[in-house]
Amino acid sequence: MNFNSLFQFLTELNQNNSKEWMDGNRKWYKEVRDDYIAWLDELDLALGAVDNEYYSTPGKIGINRINNNLMFHPNKPIYKDHFGAGLDKAPNTADFYIEIGLGQSMLAGGFWRPDPKTLRSIRESIDYDGEEFKKILNKKSFKHTFGELVVDGTLKNAPKGFSKDHPHVELLRHKTFAVMHPLAHKEILKDDFKEKILSVYMEMLPFRRYLNKAVTV
Repeated sequence: MNFNSLFQFLTELNQNNSKEWMDGNRKWYKEVRDDYIAWLDELDLALGAVDNEYYSTPGKIGINRINNNLMFHPNKPIYKDHFGAGLDKAPNTADFYIEIGLGQSMLAGGFWRPDPKTLRSIRESIDYDGEEFKKILNKKSFKHTFGELVVDGTLKNAPKGFSKDHPHVELLRHKTFAVMHPLAHKEILKDDFKEKILSVYMEMLPFRRYLNKAVTV
């Protein structure tokens, strides 16, 4: 994958964020997109080799649209400043997200603003065996890789049906259950970038498996 070409494309798109520019550079966009999809296909195979429960996700399935959703975010530019994709995308589970872009690049996973039923299932699992979840979150290597849970709005009080004195009330108050590992531009351009991704994937795996068990059992 020629990530230098990807960054160059995104830089020029960001400077000329319009349908007219995209229409005039559609061939370039398709070349970069196809290159990214081929790289995702290679990564899909590599992840399947290290995780025997991995759900194969071809690049064409995993890749996200480059268009912003202007219906819900009318003030955003027409096109994103990154290429994103979700792998290990079994239905109704937390996938493994890859974002490579100008403003930020990251590896992430979990549930971002899940629907009420999914959120309730996660909270019930924490209520049942929150200590197990805390062991995952507090593992030294996990904290070094991801820090804390992504904070995307939390309840001021305990959620309905849970005591304000619950031993895991701080976790229960979260609305998003996800973690993120930032990627530096120079890391992406290194020859061992794929190995870096595999390492982060494996570190995140117990976290994602806990959440997936919570919403499927």
